[in-house]
Amino acid sequence: MSATPPPAGDRLRPVALSGPLDLVAWLIATVFGSGHAPIIPGTFGTLAALPFVVAAALWLPLWAYLLLTLLVTLAGIWAADRTAARVGLKDPGLVVVDEAAGMLITLAGVPITWVSVAAGFVLFRIMDILKPFPARRLEALPGGLGIVIDDLFAGLYAAIALRALLWLVARFG
Repeated sequence: MSATPPPAGDRLRPVALSGPLDLVAWLIATVFGSGHAPIIPGTFGTLAALPFVVAAALWLPLWAYLLLTLLVTLAGIWAADRTAARVGLKDPGLVVVDEAAGMLITLAGVPITWVSVAAGFVLFRIMDILKPFPARRLEALPGGLGIVIDDLFAGLYAAIALRALLWLVARFG
């Protein structure tokens, strides 16, 4: 099986996928191609993952949601590693599964409303861009682990900020 993902502007050269595992890794890593957005692929990847994250938060018990988060994280590390190696870049912009894992952490255990989802999205994107300590340092870890782990920390910081914001809104209206 040979497929070539579309190039993402001038950021990457097209790379032939050598088999079904490369295709599966590419689909996971790019969140079904959303990472190929011509601008702000991380934001588009987060938006593409959001309906699935919200659905999981609404329909799964917390233990299953946390298990899903672990599975997405592990699959994301594998897919990010394989895809980054195929395109020859340490952290290619088209790999956005890390944003999906970060959003799963951001909304874990939070009551799902339009306010909490919108605030969680904004807070996650801010934390992902700022990369507070130690997130930026963790990017230096090798392969897919380095690609994904900084977004897990961004998700954790966003989750803390979201809970504080929701508490303030509930407390002070």
